[in-house]
Amino acid sequence: MHMADALLSPAVGGTMLAASAAAVAYSAVKVKKDELNDKKLPVMAVAGAFVFAAQMINFTIPGTGSSGHIGGGMLLCALLGGAPALLSLAAVLIIQCLFFADGGLLALGSNIFNIGVIPCLIVYPLIYKPIVRKKLSIGRISAAAVISTVI
Repeated sequence: MHMADALLSPAVGGTMLAASAAAVAYSAVKVKKDELNDKKLPVMAVAGAFVFAAQMINFTIPGTGSSGHIGGGMLLCALLGGAPALLSLAAVLIIQCLFFADGGLLALGSNIFNIGVIPCLIVYPLIYKPIVRKKLSIGRISAAAVISTVI
C-alpha cells in the first residue's frame, strides 16, 4: 500500500526516510560483500520489473488517501534473498514515486519501510527462512500463510 504525503508529518517522513536509507545502505553493503554472480543480477532485474508491473495495478482505499496493491516483497525475497530483494523493491518504489505519483517524496521512506524493509529484513530472515529450512508440510505452509496475514 502506498501512503500519500498527506498522511505524514514532515518529522515522521524524514525519520522514516532516514531509517529506510540506512536499511537500503545496509543491503547494498551486504550485496556488495556477497558479490552477486552474473546469473543473479538479471534475475534481480526481471523479478523487479515483474513486481513493478504487478504493483502498478492499484485500487484506491476510499477516505484514506492511500491505495492498495499486490506487495512483491516476499516474492522477491524467495527468489533473491533479503538484501537483493530490498534493493530491487527500493528501485521499484522510487520509480513509482517519481514518475507515476504513487505516494510522494515525503512518504517515500515510509513506503520503502512498509513494502520493502519489513518483508525483506524482518519477515524473511525471522519467519520465512526458518519455516522453509525445515521440511515443508501443509501445516507449515498454512502457519506461514496465517502469520503473513497478521504481519
